[in-house]
Amino acid sequence: MPDDLKSAEVGHLRIAVDIGGTFTDLAAFDESSGKLMFGKALSTHDDLPRGIQNTLDGAGVLCSEASLFLHGSTIAINTLLERTGARTALMITEGFRDFYEIGRVNRPDAYNLFFSKHTPLVERSLRFEVPERLLADGQTYKELDESHVRATARKLKALGVESVAVLLLHSYRNLAHETRVKQIVQEELPGVFVSASHELSQEYREFERVSTVAANAYVGPRVSQYLGNLETHLEKQGFRGSFYAVQSTGGLFPVAHARRECVRMLESGPAAGVIGAQAVASQLGLPDVI
Repeated sequence: MPDDLKSAEVGHLRIAVDIGGTFTDLAAFDESSGKLMFGKALSTHDDLPRGIQNTLDGAGVLCSEASLFLHGSTIAINTLLERTGARTALMITEGFRDFYEIGRVNRPDAYNLFFSKHTPLVERSLRFEVPERLLADGQTYKELDESHVRATARKLKALGVESVAVLLLHSYRNLAHETRVKQIVQEELPGVFVSASHELSQEYREFERVSTVAANAYVGPRVSQYLGNLETHLEKQGFRGSFYAVQSTGGLFPVAHARRECVRMLESGPAAGVIGAQAVASQLGLPDVI
């Protein structure tokens, strides 16, 4: 176990839970006895923490005795695939309103006569240009028009926007303009989920960053609320340990980060399964496993 996880130990159990479309599965390890406990219950989509509690109860596991809670979930990818995310707006450098939709002009199926482009997560009417411009080396070419940003934020409020993505050119070299835009939007729209591209990716290509931040903003409110509700539920059950979510890489990050960088959880559930299978195969001496 990583040192940062060990330092937070307050109990003798380690709990891991994964929510799937049909079942919620649990595995718990008792460090004092070496015992493994398992639980399975139907996923409760109207109240996901309830399904988790059902697995805990079925396995006879108490959160108050746990030092660590690890969680993999398909809530982010399901929100994206089902198109049930937030009403999202995109604030983007002036003159570049459409390149999120244009993309790289790649056609993955060159000979498919019925090929159709993806539908953007942010409709064109909710993309707003920001007067500002940085050069590729991060120097300021055009100062940020803060009054325009503030007026746009007020317009977003009137439109009932639930989430805002911010993408400004070359913010990977200089994050000052993006940071300020986010601050202004948060001031004008308290409680609205706001995500800036530099917080998620340092890619120098703008399309990669805008597609990432748009996805993060789109799934953010739902995923963040869910993780917050689960965190509150665990605390009410007496849990005082460390709560980590599984990333698409198979790695872990604190739930506080997961609530801001929700897009990193897109392949959370499947990634956890792959990492687990890899560990078991390694212990069994099986180098080639499908």
